[in-house]
Amino acid sequence: MHTSPIKLRAKKYAGIYLSIILFIISFGMGIIVGKSWYVKKQITGDDGTIQMDKILSLNRSINHSNLDFNQFWEVWDKVEQKYVKSPTSTTEKDMFYGAIQGMVAALGDPYSLYFVPTAAEEFSKDLSGELEGIGAEIGVKNNQLTVVSPLPDSPAERAGLKAGDKILDIDKVSTFGMDVATAVGKIRGKADTKVVLTITRDGLTKASEITITRAKINVPSVLFSVKPGNIAYVRVMQFNADTNGQLDKAIKQIKSRGMKGIVLDLRNNPGGYLTAAIYMASEWVTSGPVVSEKGRNGQSNEHLAEGEHRLAGIKTVVLVNKGSASASEIVAGALQDTKNAVLIGEQTFGKGSVQDYETFPDGSALKITVAEWFTPNGRNINKEGVKPDIEIKQDWANEKVGEDVILNRALDIIASSTKK
Repeated sequence: MHTSPIKLRAKKYAGIYLSIILFIISFGMGIIVGKSWYVKKQITGDDGTIQMDKILSLNRSINHSNLDFNQFWEVWDKVEQKYVKSPTSTTEKDMFYGAIQGMVAALGDPYSLYFVPTAAEEFSKDLSGELEGIGAEIGVKNNQLTVVSPLPDSPAERAGLKAGDKILDIDKVSTFGMDVATAVGKIRGKADTKVVLTITRDGLTKASEITITRAKINVPSVLFSVKPGNIAYVRVMQFNADTNGQLDKAIKQIKSRGMKGIVLDLRNNPGGYLTAAIYMASEWVTSGPVVSEKGRNGQSNEHLAEGEHRLAGIKTVVLVNKGSASASEIVAGALQDTKNAVLIGEQTFGKGSVQDYETFPDGSALKITVAEWFTPNGRNINKEGVKPDIEIKQDWANEKVGEDVILNRALDIIASSTKK
């Protein structure tokens, strides 16, 4: 489970002590480069290894923040002195990680998260397309834990979980105030084990419990098939490390068969890598920006179209819904603004912010929002999402099994436009 698009950066520090500097910086200690040697000396034991007790007793007078961090250390000391159980090295580490998590959570941004090492490892597995769990992307919308999208043919989808479902409880534990990382940790688990989600959705008169059996999930990035009338159907599940290569294979099929049109299905696509989104959109967009990001102080950075633009000029319809988020919104918005495609379906999720992802030597990681996304015409994707040209809502209750009214409408649009 992840939220994206993400700009990946791996910090290659000289040693683990620099992750401790993160701790120091996090609490406003204002270490400058010239003092890093001093910090290393203070936290290193006789054998050259980093000592947790030395970290905790590091000279606190180097704090140059306007805030009084003595209170932080005072609370830390009181916990160690008064808590009913004497803190061990393990609990001290948990306190250390918990303090950083709390600091990031205080930003009030559901997409800015600090991952402890085990959670960071699971997050990396998500982006590789391999995980054990229920196969659903979750996020926070309007302060409520919400299903962004269940993956196709996943345990979540088979159990009846749908995009937009609000998760009230996980195994009878309330999700009120719960961040995404904590929720993911509770939902994910070993294959063949069960998790019970209490959900509510539009149209339900009361909350409903859904029991889901976890499984090993290997998520394909791109699925390709040919629909009647020689129309290509390209379904993109997520934007991960395999997306570009799998898209290339689909494009070769499209070009070699001289296909009359393309249906690009981005429904329930939770996003992923920014680079994969730019690569995909650039197959249609021949010039100019695909997307721009605006950060603090109004700084703007445009990501221009690149590559060979192999699909430019081919009639294309893009399918979106409220489970289309992040990188999929970038592609949809770019193709809509540049008149390279007609969008049909439902308004997208509205996850239009940029996360910078940094890993640290101890295996922990920080994912923090650094900017917001804007379409080529300057529309802000964040919160508002992308509105389709033709709005069609999926009627799950009344549709026949296997029927897909949105896909059928897309095929009709392409077929009618290619008739002579």
